[in-house]
Amino acid sequence: MKRSTTTPMSANKRAHLKALSGVITAWLALSVVSGCDSSAPSQAETKSEPSEMATLVPQADGPELMVIANAQAEEGSIGAVRQLPLPEVLEATGQVTFDDKLVSTIISRLTGRIEYVRSSQWEMVHRGELVMKLYSPDYMSAEAEYLAATSSAGHSGGAGTQTGAFGMPAAMSMAASMKEAAVRKLDLLGFSPAEIAAIRTASPSVWVSAPISGIIVSKNVVRGQAVNPGDQLFALATLERVWITADIYEDDLARVKVGQSLEAVTAAYPGEVFKGTVQRISPALDPNIHTLQLRCQVDNPGSLLKPQMLARVRLITSPRLALVIPQSALVFDDNGYFAFIVTRADSVERRRIEIADWNEPGYARVLSGIKPGDRFLTTESLKFNALWHAAHGRTS
Repeated sequence: MKRSTTTPMSANKRAHLKALSGVITAWLALSVVSGCDSSAPSQAETKSEPSEMATLVPQADGPELMVIANAQAEEGSIGAVRQLPLPEVLEATGQVTFDDKLVSTIISRLTGRIEYVRSSQWEMVHRGELVMKLYSPDYMSAEAEYLAATSSAGHSGGAGTQTGAFGMPAAMSMAASMKEAAVRKLDLLGFSPAEIAAIRTASPSVWVSAPISGIIVSKNVVRGQAVNPGDQLFALATLERVWITADIYEDDLARVKVGQSLEAVTAAYPGEVFKGTVQRISPALDPNIHTLQLRCQVDNPGSLLKPQMLARVRLITSPRLALVIPQSALVFDDNGYFAFIVTRADSVERRRIEIADWNEPGYARVLSGIKPGDRFLTTESLKFNALWHAAHGRTS
């Protein structure tokens, strides 16, 4: 019988191989599991993807809603729009300007040249005071016509007895008409009745006087300058009373009326209170910020108020209600303010609103965009705005 050449495997060696096979099998299984899970995001990565946590749902009859997870919605506290009484004092910021009823200008009525300037800018002058001397041949011709007409009227009494219209002697009627035309011409050139009566000789140079008492607020000529008809030479104004043009919000319009009393204060004179009334209310408002202007006439004793000075106007009004929202509920985006209005337990609406200042820190007054009773997210506005942008970018 032939003998086998294969050596039987010992018991120890078989046990060692069996153990090694188990380790390899376990390692391969672990590698497969790790390879399958390597592409799955971790929990932290899931939270960093806001677009996976919100979905935009278009509405047929309204703006699109953002549907979010219930757990995410609970992260933002929910509040309701409140109505609070407005203060009885309505305040508005304004700017001081001249009252145009107290402004007068000196305008050139002919072609000529400035011979002499007697007054300077910001100088106080009185009515009738000479401010400059103007040269023009037109003055000489107008004065010569007047002197000739006056002389003819004085000698027309010795004319013949021929009568003209209305039974007057014809020569007298013609002389009177010539004189009347000459006086009218001088009047159009700026001569006063007293100056016309004082004319004795014709001169090309005439002194120009101040039409009112006031301050020279603008001076546009110098000595030797040529002027033409219509050129503004001087502007004079008085500051015994001024205008303050103030801006109010559209929502406050019903609280203001023409003739309403007011007080004005300035940073320059904090201890001075200036009294006035509302004279005009602008017929149009600024559509961008929903404000309109008031023109307030204010007494200015001592001429303390100056044009372009800022002033704070206070009006006593009847109390009304205003909508108030916490500033933490607002987010500034796309050149406007937005709030997230809660429509259902799992959805919100990103709504644009118009706001104004409020006297309580941390709050804003709502002019438009929400109504009493609307519920909104009071916190986490920036986070929900990021969710909205992410979801909107995923669906666009």
